[in-house]
Amino acid sequence: MKLTRLALAAAVLAATGASVSTSAVAQANEQFFPLLSYRTGPYAPNGTPWANGKQDYLKLINARDGGVNGVKLTFEECETGYATDRGVECYERLKSRPGVALFDPQATGITFALTEKAPVDKIPLMTLGYGLSVAADGMAFKWNFPYMGSYWTGADILIQHLGKENGGLDKLKGKKIALVYHDSPFGKEPIPLLQERAKMHGFDLQLLPVTAPGVEQKATWLQVRKDRPDYVLLWGWGVMNSTALKEAQATGYPRDKMYGVWWAGAEPDVRDVGDGAKGYHALALNGYGKEAKVIQDIMKHVHDKGQGTGAKDEVGSVLYTRGVIIQMLGVEAVRRAQERFGKGKVMTGEQVRWGMENLALDQKKLDALGFNGVMRPLSTSCSDHMGSTWARVHTWDGKKWNYSSDWYQADEQILKPMVKAGADKYLSEKKMQRREAGDCQS
Repeated sequence: MKLTRLALAAAVLAATGASVSTSAVAQANEQFFPLLSYRTGPYAPNGTPWANGKQDYLKLINARDGGVNGVKLTFEECETGYATDRGVECYERLKSRPGVALFDPQATGITFALTEKAPVDKIPLMTLGYGLSVAADGMAFKWNFPYMGSYWTGADILIQHLGKENGGLDKLKGKKIALVYHDSPFGKEPIPLLQERAKMHGFDLQLLPVTAPGVEQKATWLQVRKDRPDYVLLWGWGVMNSTALKEAQATGYPRDKMYGVWWAGAEPDVRDVGDGAKGYHALALNGYGKEAKVIQDIMKHVHDKGQGTGAKDEVGSVLYTRGVIIQMLGVEAVRRAQERFGKGKVMTGEQVRWGMENLALDQKKLDALGFNGVMRPLSTSCSDHMGSTWARVHTWDGKKWNYSSDWYQADEQILKPMVKAGADKYLSEKKMQRREAGDCQS
């Protein structure tokens, strides 16, 4: 009997070993994308289409292209509820999966928490349109990539636009501009840039924090009604945005004097308010709609085959498209890394980081990828981890968004000194050093 038990144990061990071996082989040619998301709670209406766009693009690359040079793309979502502690838990759980490419934290607070972990774990962070504004300085932040813009570039563009609307930035002197912001790292990020612009142009900046998640804003808007600022900048997310618009309507503040960040300028922010949000403006970081080839390909290869992540009618919406862009940039970073480290191979986090730092997506490349009209060209380098600083303004007409400005580029003469000073302060506080020039090849 004892011999039988030993033989059985040996057989179980052999089977387990075979299983582990098979699993390792199955994962050997798979690039893994951990997807932090929030489909529950007050931020779900905005977080859901963003997450769906990311998933659908990965499915498209597998279905249409067979992966990246034969490397299949896999993913797993982890629900954060937009909470920093849950985001860190998701990161810790998924970071050791074979073939991890990068993390998109999907929240500024989570980004702050992971920024010190990424260099230790050697996994890059992509924070498209959010995160630490100073992380644009790649010589200070080797592992952070705030692609396409930061809250400083967004705030700068809004002030440029208000200047243009008034006949020049000098005409902002004496104006009152209120910032109604989510009282979190996300909402506080634009304040230094706005304070700098206020000193330059002589406008009065009023700061009005809103306690998360932003469902109670009556006191804030009573203050707005009392002070009657010339403009209100809305730095909100999730339910905070529609609540702000409803409160503005209730207190009689004109919506055409309100300008939101690009996270306060999507369909979920205005849909329930309808005509009550008419005239409201927001930054548009990316194009949207169903005309782009990449969106048509997603419909053809993913949704029409019953593989779509969400509802068909959300495909091509503002945040869905942003999710598609984010995932495309991650995929292209893997493709770029393969050009250096081996086509058809699974890239490590370090190799993907190099790919992220050496992206060169000109208009011809974007057209080939199906992103014509969806985004502007993006090119990164060792010193520039943002790659693009453009945005435009769109306006809600009660039923849909319409572009109401041409593209603006953030003023680098203002931003670069601020970014360098902020990055130097961060490095000093953390007792860290800037990268050496030779490190740019690693």
